[in-house]
Amino acid sequence: MLPQDAVVMKSALNTNVLVLNRLWQAVNICTARRALCLVFQGQAHVVHHKDNEFSTLDFKSWCDFSTQHPEETDAVSTISLKIRIPKVILLAFFDRLPRKEVKFTRHNIFERDKHQCQYCGRILDRRELNLDHVIPRDRNGTTTWENIVCSCIECNTRKGNRTPKEAHMRLLRTPRRPRWRPFLMISHTRQPDETWRRFLDPTLWDVELGEQLSAN
Repeated sequence: MLPQDAVVMKSALNTNVLVLNRLWQAVNICTARRALCLVFQGQAHVVHHKDNEFSTLDFKSWCDFSTQHPEETDAVSTISLKIRIPKVILLAFFDRLPRKEVKFTRHNIFERDKHQCQYCGRILDRRELNLDHVIPRDRNGTTTWENIVCSCIECNTRKGNRTPKEAHMRLLRTPRRPRWRPFLMISHTRQPDETWRRFLDPTLWDVELGEQLSAN
């Protein structure tokens, strides 16, 4: 195998695959490497979409299908065969929705508040927004979902080290912990595969984030 072929294969194996539970509900995203392992072990089937119909294939059937359709470019090659990268897999034994929490990050606070100052209502670029403790920290205010909101620099300066009531300011909405749901997008710069759309709720927002909160 040439070095460039190895790079292409590694990239293909890191492709994102949508994972459905046994009830056909989106529950996760994994790499193609992990998806193919699950299918090979009999823990999942590949979901194939054609002519608005979905069918499921086990590992042998998927290998046969890959052989019959060699024109597919999104694939990985072994010594004896070429296997297409699945777009969606269906877990054979898992029928629950995992319980998760939205990560408490600066990014997700901006998403929850829709990049809108929670005092004056202006929608601004992140560079023009701060994170404000509704109850100031030196007055036992906690750094939690329920006490952190987006605030423009002007409102943040005006409020200072006071509560909204003391500053004669009113919150647009009471800050709450957002509810976790399955995925809408892999990232904010890449649209999900077309095959995924049937299994995704378009009203949800991405929660797969790693940025750590550094509240002001």
